[in-house]
Amino acid sequence: MPEPRSPLVAVDLYGTGIHPQSWRRPDSRAEDLFTAGYWTGLLGQADAAGVDLAFLGDSFAIATTGHAEQRGHLDAVAIAARAVAATDRIGLVPTVTVTHTEPFHVSKAIASLDHASRGRAGWQVDVSAGQAQANLFGRKDAQDVDSLWEEAADAIEVVSLLWDSWEDDAEIRDAATGRFIDRDKLHYIDFEGTHFTVKGPSITPRSPQGQSLIVIEAREEHSTRVAAARADVIRIGAPGVEAARQRAVQVRTAAAKAGRDPGSIRVLLDVEVVIAESADAADHDLAQLENWSGTRYEPQSLLHRGDAAGLARLITDVVATGDVDGVTLRPLALASGLEAITAHVLPLLRSDAPVPGRGILRERLGLSRPVNHFAGQD
Repeated sequence: MPEPRSPLVAVDLYGTGIHPQSWRRPDSRAEDLFTAGYWTGLLGQADAAGVDLAFLGDSFAIATTGHAEQRGHLDAVAIAARAVAATDRIGLVPTVTVTHTEPFHVSKAIASLDHASRGRAGWQVDVSAGQAQANLFGRKDAQDVDSLWEEAADAIEVVSLLWDSWEDDAEIRDAATGRFIDRDKLHYIDFEGTHFTVKGPSITPRSPQGQSLIVIEAREEHSTRVAAARADVIRIGAPGVEAARQRAVQVRTAAAKAGRDPGSIRVLLDVEVVIAESADAADHDLAQLENWSGTRYEPQSLLHRGDAAGLARLITDVVATGDVDGVTLRPLALASGLEAITAHVLPLLRSDAPVPGRGILRERLGLSRPVNHFAGQD
């Protein structure tokens, strides 16, 4: 069981909120979705309030419900890159799906983000299921879930090796001899797997974190298996506090079976939130969203519908179990939900603690810097 620590708080920034009808709220800012200011404003707000991590969702799929502006979206890595200059502390974690994306491109994009942010980047790994997404590329047919996550495991291995293909001191910059790089400290990765054959090395030097944070949602057995073996941060879903503790124990046990120290990972519970001044007002807000959609909202994890003080108590209760390190807050309506989280929830959680300082993301999360896979090899 990991040592007790202050709750980690992440936010999930997706569209105008995770409810497909959130764009209809007058405060949704749906008209700004494709502007840089929408994203830098939200991320800057979260950063200033002391949010630890911001997850930026992405997918090749186009939603079939909601307004056109809610169905479309910008590239998550591009959003994170734009937000680097607008933030100082927060971890920036875009989703990059691997099913139709070359791992060499992923490694370069995330490493570049880590350099630009001075060590604040992460990568949320996901897969692209279904024939519709496969048809966008035309290179292969849809894969079953087992094949998708086998490929994802290979992709993570390739990306991690590429991140290590430059040793930390490979750049020597010796002006006198004209040697910029010590070629003995650049390495071919020579990866041969079922899905990829990659020689390497990367064209990007090893980043400030050594290895950027890897995040995976443990949704079912296949993603859980990969998360337990490879992720630094594992997102889980559960309908209640005790169920969250049990699920956290499961993923930590799976990590131990994979040969890892279960205390070396961070487990975050997804909490879907509708925050208002009172429980009645929150019920009214949810009812309005359900009325617009014509269906009852079915949460995928624990749903908090109430005021800020209640959410702060819930987060405290979740972390007090000792097996869950924090939460990922997922507002059904993003603009208003994030305002409540930053203005009213975080001050209750951090009343006796300073806003997290600047610095390397891994260090702030209590995670060690990975040893370079190639260091010391002939």
